[in-house]
This record gives sequence, structure tokens and C-alpha cells, in this order.
Amino acid sequence: MYKIIPRNNPIATVIKNYMNKKSGKVSVSRDEIQRRFLGLDWKDQKKILAAFLNAGQTDRHWAYSRLLDLWDASLEPKVLELWETYHEERCAWVIIRHFPKEFLKKHIDVFNNGRDYYFICRRLIEDAGFVIDKERLSKTDYLMALSHGNRNISDDEAYDVLYAIVRDLCFHWCPSLEIARYYVPRRNEVMAASDFINVSIALYNLRNMGCEDIATAFHVWEKGVQTSVRQSEEYKALEKEPLSDYDYKEKLAIIVQKYLYYALPTQFKTMTDEEYNKSLETNNTHSWMSSVEAPFIQMSQEVTFGEEADINIPF
Repeated sequence: MYKIIPRNNPIATVIKNYMNKKSGKVSVSRDEIQRRFLGLDWKDQKKILAAFLNAGQTDRHWAYSRLLDLWDASLEPKVLELWETYHEERCAWVIIRHFPKEFLKKHIDVFNNGRDYYFICRRLIEDAGFVIDKERLSKTDYLMALSHGNRNISDDEAYDVLYAIVRDLCFHWCPSLEIARYYVPRRNEVMAASDFINVSIALYNLRNMGCEDIATAFHVWEKGVQTSVRQSEEYKALEKEPLSDYDYKEKLAIIVQKYLYYALPTQFKTMTDEEYNKSLETNNTHSWMSSVEAPFIQMSQEVTFGEEADINIPF
């Protein structure tokens, strides 16, 4: 049996059926609209977006995701009305990306979900008078915002932020998850601190801001940590274990995590090496993290739209 593909109805009819809740065709019309949306003229897309913004939560969310790239200022009053009514995260993304900068400046304290403040910084940082509130950003987001705005950072601050990021990594319960996905360590190879995502992001942005001396000194430091790992009894024992690539990567990451903490400059440590080592030995999850260390865990997060996998971040 061959599959028969139904012919497209006039889009005006489909939109009309979608908007008429008594038509009995709302669901099938929704599916057809979403299937055909990207191939439609802007005037039809705009009608559809307006209709979906006046619908239920699922349809509103679909419209928000499209509005990130298909914005029209005429929809601003409706989006603002929805924001004031529901305060939906996806609606906030649209506002942060497209509303006038003056609106964002006036309401900057309202946007507190996820990485909202980071993306506001991306919009406003080129304004000379805009001052970044570091406490509202993860350390990596702080560096990315500065770099994006072509701002400077002193060597002292760059040093402090970089090693604080390494310290945070040492308190992450599953360090291998913070390694770049493409990186699979070969046997007899020890991963470096810069193989971890947040450290790599930090170094990239510090170089963009001209902090080459800090980055160069850091690479010397991390090579010393690699040497310590290679000489450790834990690493020598690991090399003898018949492990899958995944298990090897996980166990190696924990060893590297441990020696990174040992090598940290004293001012970045929140417990002694002995206390830290005991914590690792007696814990299988991140539950050992005390209330002292927990606030330091500000790992950078990838912003996604769930089912809208083709859209990654608001900018």
C-alpha cells in the first residue's frame, strides 16, 4: 500500500479552522500549520503567530520560539500582556532579545530565571554606562559577557576568576560530564584542566580580552597537575583496570579533579587537602558537598527549548 499524502488546504482556511474553537478541526489545523509554517509568506506567518499567542500555553510556547527569529514590533503589546499575565520563561527570552533597551534597563531586576541576566548583559554591555552585576552571573557567563562587549579585565581579576572556576569544578560530583563531548581520553593520556568545558570557555574569553600571560601561566600550572596525576598511585592502578571508555573517562576525571584541588593556590581552597580527600573517598554522589561549598557551584548551562531542539539560545 502506498501512503497517500493529503493535499494542502488554503492556509487562510486552515488558520480560520484553528481559530474557530467550535470547528472541530483545531487539532488537525494546528498540526498542518506547524508543518507548513516555514514555507509560508510572512503575512501568513504573522497571522499564525498572533493566533497562537492568543491560544493555550503549548501553542504560546511554540509561538515564542518562532518569534525569536521572526519578530515584528506590532506583536510587542501582546507579548508584554502575556509576560505581565504569566511571566513565562520563553516569553522572557523574546522580550530580552527584541524589546527596546530602555525597557530592559527599567525592568532589569524582574528577569531572574536561568540565564536571563546574562542575555540582558549581551544586549546592554555595549552601552558604556552599563555596569555588570557579577553576583547575578556564573563565572563563565561573566567572562563571556565582558568578552562579548569588548571590555577589559585586570590580570588580578582574571587570575581570581579562572582559578575559582577550577575550584568549582573540583566540587562537581561528576566531573567527566563537564568535559567536552568530543573528548575521549586515550589510555596513557591524562586530561588537562583546560579539557573541562568551563575552564576551556574561561581561557578562550580571557585570551579574547588580551590576558595571554594569565593563560600561558595557567597552561604551565595544569601541565604540572598532569605530571602529578601520572605519578600518582591512583593513576597507575587505573591503567591496569580493564574498563570501558566511559568508565575509564569517569574514573580518570575524578583523579584529575582531586589533584587539581591539591594544586590550587591556597586562597581558593575551602577545606584542607585531607578533608577534601576524605570527602571524595566516602561519597558516591554530590551529597557530601557542604553548605560552604555548595554556593560555589555555578556551572555554565546550555539553554535549550526542550522539544524545539533546533533553537539553542536566545541570541
